[in-house]
Amino acid sequence: MTTALTRRGRVAGLVGLVAAASALAAGGRALDAIVIPVAIALAAGYVQVSRVDTPAARHVTPPDGFVGETRDVRLEFGSGAARGGDGDDASPSFLADVGVRVDEGLDGPTTPIRGSVGTEPVSYRVTYRRRGERTLGPVELTVTDVFGLFEREMVIDETAAVTVYPPRDPVPTRFRRELHAVDAVDVSREREEFDRLREYTRGDAVRDVHWATTAKRDEIVVKEFAAETARNRVTIAGGTDVSGGDEVGGFGTAGRGDGEGGDRSPSAVAADELARATSSLALALLDDGVPVDVRLPGGRVSASPGGRGRREVLELAAQTGPGEVTTDDADVTVIADTSGARFRTGDRAVEFAELRREADEERSPSGGSGRSRTGEAAGRREVTPP
Repeated sequence: MTTALTRRGRVAGLVGLVAAASALAAGGRALDAIVIPVAIALAAGYVQVSRVDTPAARHVTPPDGFVGETRDVRLEFGSGAARGGDGDDASPSFLADVGVRVDEGLDGPTTPIRGSVGTEPVSYRVTYRRRGERTLGPVELTVTDVFGLFEREMVIDETAAVTVYPPRDPVPTRFRRELHAVDAVDVSREREEFDRLREYTRGDAVRDVHWATTAKRDEIVVKEFAAETARNRVTIAGGTDVSGGDEVGGFGTAGRGDGEGGDRSPSAVAADELARATSSLALALLDDGVPVDVRLPGGRVSASPGGRGRREVLELAAQTGPGEVTTDDADVTVIADTSGARFRTGDRAVEFAELRREADEERSPSGGSGRSRTGEAAGRREVTPP
């Protein structure tokens, strides 16, 4: 966009014209006092803004996270940003209001951020609202001179991507133990054979943090254990069932802006419910030390306990869309629709919402391990599988 006067610049120009007319009517005595300073300020402001070149920019991408989390994002400008460096190289700086367009699945800054572009990075906060691969950028700059008399708008086509995982819910111990041998969970939790220390990876359990070593370093260090005794592998297969709903096909449908606060198709809602229920169960089993095979309309993964396995499950759940999968040989079948998800094991099915309530009671001070098996049975509602 071409350089234009701001509201302040228009006022200054008008004042200058009035002063010039008054000075001429009075014999020119006021020219030095008002007109010349205004003219110099306008000329300097125009030159300053018109000579600004579009700078290079780079997002320092925040880590991936779950729906509802808030992250800090940093924008670096200048030649260092163009090369992916630290942005310390000398480059012309200028004042600008920095605005960032973000994906509809994210909550970003609602007002421009005033900053000195080229002098220091500009930071803002973003909140993850919907699962899927989300985009940060492009960047919009409104350049102004030091007096705020002229402005010029420019757009920097700089984008970065973050992956937003579906929310994770607790799954009761009783249900998890029904899916595999009880002694396998006990052995995996003991994890007696220590292997090595390694850097923390997102998804690692807090109980594995080696606090003594972490305190000596600037990074979190976790304990990794050798493979435990043979454990059952649980196969989880999921799909959506939206009778009479519109068909929205394709991988990663949830990343197209059909979430909270907008028009959501029934199939998109069902896909969100599917991703949430499947990832919650898979992560709970991985925390128990049980490997899982996960099959969803967006793909399939074979995950082992550990940070890498958790990431593989979460990335698949974040990207999957609606659809059907083969569930004949699955240990657990997850069926989701607009009202929620349910797990089917054998000839029985249980609502995921019921399992969440049971898990919350299990973790609450009044509930927990003291509940009888009769109480557990009364705390869940079984339904006939579809």
